Amino acid sequence: MQVPDGDDRPRAVCGQCGHVQYVNPKLIVGCLAEHDGRVLLCKRAIEPRLGYWTLPAGFMELHETTAEGAARETHEEACAQVDDLQLYTVINVPHISQVYLIYRGRLRDGTHAPGLESLETQLVTPDDIPWDDLAFPTMRCTLQHYVRDLADGVFPTHTDTIASPPKVPRPVD
Repeated sequence: MQVPDGDDRPRAVCGQCGHVQYVNPKLIVGCLAEHDGRVLLCKRAIEPRLGYWTLPAGFMELHETTAEGAARETHEEACAQVDDLQLYTVINVPHISQVYLIYRGRLRDGTHAPGLESLETQLVTPDDIPWDDLAFPTMRCTLQHYVRDLADGVFPTHTDTIASPPKVPRPVD
């Protein structure tokens, strides 16, 4: 590791050719899909957090826009089509080098079904969100904004940072 010329932090630099290997944060894209006053949730069929609920989301792929990625993830995880995507939350998670971009959109026809990475899918009202069974703090943050914004009828873009891992109580022996 060395600090390349013109840079301000250590990077992996090839000693022979000088190529700098940059390691950058991962982008996660997803969708808060609405239909008739309910939102689409997926129960995870994979780790991490197998069996917990989440909004459809995943790593952005090369050669797609963030909105295209959010729509793709919604289709892959919930066999659902979404329209009218608007950026809703940008959540920085620096301790794991991730940035979440969650869009708010309209579930095209209300149809959904579990994709390969989901055990089940469900449309829930804000009162029925399974708060204690949400997979990730980023999804909790997004859904909390949604519930507050729904009461006001105004849905601005929110930017948040989740600064450290959530405290998980240790089991008592």
